[in-house]
Amino acid sequence: MLWHRAALALALCSAHMVLGAASAPPSSDLPDLSAVRAQVYAGQYEKAVQRLTELSRTVEHAEVYNLLGYSLRQLKRYDEAGRWYEQALLYDPEHRPALEYQGELFLALGQVDKARKNLRYLELLCTARPCAEYELLKKAIAAPKTASSAAR
Repeated sequence: MLWHRAALALALCSAHMVLGAASAPPSSDLPDLSAVRAQVYAGQYEKAVQRLTELSRTVEHAEVYNLLGYSLRQLKRYDEAGRWYEQALLYDPEHRPALEYQGELFLALGQVDKARKNLRYLELLCTARPCAEYELLKKAIAAPKTASSAAR
């Protein structure tokens, strides 16, 4: 009986190794994003989009999706940005940076009511004040609507 269990365990382990090698699941571990963040902060959005798109194939994490959405929004690729913010919020519905940036996307699209909903959600999530994401979105909603403020 012990021999049968050992053989079954070995067979299952071998099958897992073969199947796992063919299609390894994406990781939820967040890699070091300092290089791609530097690209974003330097305004190198095309390079950041390229790197973050590559990462999104192997890493499932709200911050990867959020930075990708942010970079695409800066390039005025609003539909794509919106999809990545949605992905970030599907992965982590309480990801405050994605809620704030998505709210700014809504403002760029003239969807003020949706931006206000994100602000209300941030108000509920931000139990400690000050809360940077809440304050930034509140300020963006209150700002005069000009071409430069909408593109933020």
